[in-house]
Parts: sequence; structure tokens; C-alpha cells
Amino acid sequence: MNEPIPVSRDVDHGTAKLMPDVDRPRAWLLTVDGAPQSYVDLDEPAHLEFEYARRLGHVLDTVGEPGEPLDVVHLGGGALTLPRYLAVTRPGSRQDVVEADQGLAEMVAEHLPLPDGASIALHAADARAWLEAAPADSADVLVADVFGGSRVPAHLTSVEYARAADRVVRDRGVYLANLADAAPFDFLRSQLANLGTVFQDLALIAEPGVLRGRRFGNAVVVAAREPFDVVALARLTASDAFPARVEHGAALRKFIAGARPVRDEDAVPSPEPPDGAFGIG
Repeated sequence: MNEPIPVSRDVDHGTAKLMPDVDRPRAWLLTVDGAPQSYVDLDEPAHLEFEYARRLGHVLDTVGEPGEPLDVVHLGGGALTLPRYLAVTRPGSRQDVVEADQGLAEMVAEHLPLPDGASIALHAADARAWLEAAPADSADVLVADVFGGSRVPAHLTSVEYARAADRVVRDRGVYLANLADAAPFDFLRSQLANLGTVFQDLALIAEPGVLRGRRFGNAVVVAAREPFDVVALARLTASDAFPARVEHGAALRKFIAGARPVRDEDAVPSPEPPDGAFGIG
């Protein structure tokens, strides 16, 4: 049996590489300009390697009834880790994936086939433009994991963007976002303030060291119009191999206190990660 060979290609927004995992026979790490973007195990699509992906998966596991199909929109495609996860954990789900980098999408489609029977439609488009043209009340879940390099683009960080997301998410639906920041969390707090203008229930999931300001890191934001199962979510995240904390209610209101929504004209990209924050050796 031939050993898998790394793949490198210049795509629309940088240099993408697919590198095989020596410990898992059909698993691959996707990087763009050296920044890890996705990890996929073709033999085990339900395996989530990255900590933030596991936390997104925990939220997805608590939406609706276990195993029931969902209508899901993914802003940001990468190697389609979460669409693959949902295809096997919630068979019959209808999923739209919006990826601005068509070259990257073509590379992933060529080298990393989707699970059999997966209903996943790929769209080469800007995330916000696609969202603003999407039908209202069309998604049970909207997942935002969009990074231009290692930063969330500015046009996806405003209150107008939050309203566009709210328009597409159904009344009992959930909005999820993977963000990254460090103390004093000016960016993260502004994003929660944006979402708080349109969604009634908010939660924040992060590793305790990040929340205590010890390091730069990922945080998953959850927003919904109706209350969601925070107890189940906290249980899943606390028992994970990489434990995280769920901030909700009064504790989260205290975290957000003083932050104001950011309009389009004032929006900026997420902070530049410090050297080595997400790099690989």
C-alpha cells in the first residue's frame, strides 16, 4: 500500500496544503499559508480533531432531537469537516456550504471525497453576499467559520451582518460562530453585543485559560431566539477530552457589559493572532 503524499496548491487566497496524518491512515490536515484550517478523517467523518470543532459539534448535538435531520448553512468550507460530521450523525440533513475560495473548494473535492449519500451543496461565493440573498427562515443552524488567512473579515463582524444571519435562521434555530481573541476581548465582546441586538439567548464556549486571559485562542459563540439546552451543552463540553467552560446568563452579561454593537462603517477584522498561535511545526 502506497503512503499518502502531501498535496500543495496555490488557491485563490494563498497556498493550500493537504498533509496526511501518520497516525490515522486516511486522515488529512488542511492548512492555508501555514495556518491550520481543517482536519478530516475519511474513514471516521464523525471524528473532530480540533478543539473548536469539537465544541461546535457539541452544540450541533444538542439542537433538536438527537439524530434528526437538520437544514444547515455553513459559511466557510475548508475541508468540510462539520458537513461531513452532520452527514453521518444526522443522516438526511440538507447542507449548504459557502466558500469564497473556489480553488480551495476544488482541491478539497478532488482529494477528499464526501461520505456516500451526503446532501451537501457547495457554493463559490462571498459569505455575506450569499447570506443576504438566501431565503428567510431557511436554516435550522447557521455555522460561521470564515477566516481570511487567520482573521475574520470585517464585513462579517458588524451588526448588519448579525441581522442578515438572524433573517435566515428559523425561530427555533441556532447561530454558531468560531471566533478568536485574547484579553481584554474587545473583539469578542463586540461580536456578542452585535448578536444580542437580534438574538435573545447567548452563550460562549472557551477553554478556561483563554477566558482567564492567559492566551490567545478560539471561542465558540452560540445565539438563538429561544432558550437552548445550556445544561446539556455544559455537560458535553466539560466532559470532553479538551474541557471547556460555557458562559451564559448573568456571567455572560457581565462579560459583555459596556460593549457596543459595531456598524458596517466601523467594523474591523478579528485580531491578528500572535506568532505561533495557530501555526504548525
